Amino acid sequence: MRGAGGYLLEQIHLLWQRIAVHSMIISVPENLNLGSRAICAEAEAMDLRDARTLGELVDRCGRVDRVGIEERVAKYGTRSIKKGAKVFGLRMAVSMVDLTTLEGKDTRGKVESLCHKALRPHDDSDIPPTAAVCVYPAMVKHAARIVKGSPVKIASVATAFPSGQAPLKTRLEEVKCAVRDGADEIDMVISRGAFLAGEIRRVQDEIAAVRDACGEATLKVILETSELETYDHIRAASFLAMEVLRPGDFIKTSTGKTSDNATLGNNQVMLEAIRDFYLETGTEIAMKPAGGIRTAKQALTFLIAVKETLGDAWLNNSRYRFGASALLNDLVRQLVKEKTGNYQAPYVFSEAAGGY
Repeated sequence: MRGAGGYLLEQIHLLWQRIAVHSMIISVPENLNLGSRAICAEAEAMDLRDARTLGELVDRCGRVDRVGIEERVAKYGTRSIKKGAKVFGLRMAVSMVDLTTLEGKDTRGKVESLCHKALRPHDDSDIPPTAAVCVYPAMVKHAARIVKGSPVKIASVATAFPSGQAPLKTRLEEVKCAVRDGADEIDMVISRGAFLAGEIRRVQDEIAAVRDACGEATLKVILETSELETYDHIRAASFLAMEVLRPGDFIKTSTGKTSDNATLGNNQVMLEAIRDFYLETGTEIAMKPAGGIRTAKQALTFLIAVKETLGDAWLNNSRYRFGASALLNDLVRQLVKEKTGNYQAPYVFSEAAGGY
């Protein structure tokens, strides 16, 4: 059972994991941390939509050991990355950035400037382009003029971002409009009020409807973790979304519009949900923390969490992204410092956008 946990289970699992890894009992991506749920014998995905209450959904998905999560993420900050490994990690982080501007004062000129920065973050050709630019639906057509056909994808928030408080028909039309204008990826928000009220089937049906409206565009499902209140709810919402997502679609922490956005804790809960879902179904779901990640040091710590939880298979921009704006400048600043030995003045680096 997913809900069976506790100290004894963890100890049994630790022994089992050592045996399984060395005897190759199961086939998993390299370095995948099997975690406490891997001893579950269930091969098929659970039908979560039949849960009658939020509490029942949480029980089906398994509860989270909050103390264990906090202890684990605290250890990530003690890892030391130096020299060549640090440069490799910084470049990887640049390639994972969804360079974002989501402000009411966004203009065509600002979005075009953002796109040029995404394509070439710095004069140093060793620094790669970002994964994507992320803009409002009305700005997609302006972004498409600059980056369409390049390695940089166009992501658009939709579904009445950030609140999600609009009729479903309106939200779906917004998605279709963004895709028609050139969006490669759609970042949707779930109905947090419906989720917390226990309207499980409604929340999942809406995610499935948005998925269908995306067509071939990648879907990222924003949980808005700060409004879900507990780690148990974050895990349950992750599973509920992943049940109807396609391989390569994402779950995402936050809109970046609340006071508490991506944290190592909620990131870890979602990474472990992705791992457990993969072990049960074989479906590879991607992850995007967003909001509040502003420094290179933070980004490297998040990448350590990915490597130690999901392994190397998730260390690329098709499986992991950072939703950020200020982060890119600090990543570039650190890369230049590693190359020259000196920190450059802040004005050397162009501003990407603000407030994310």
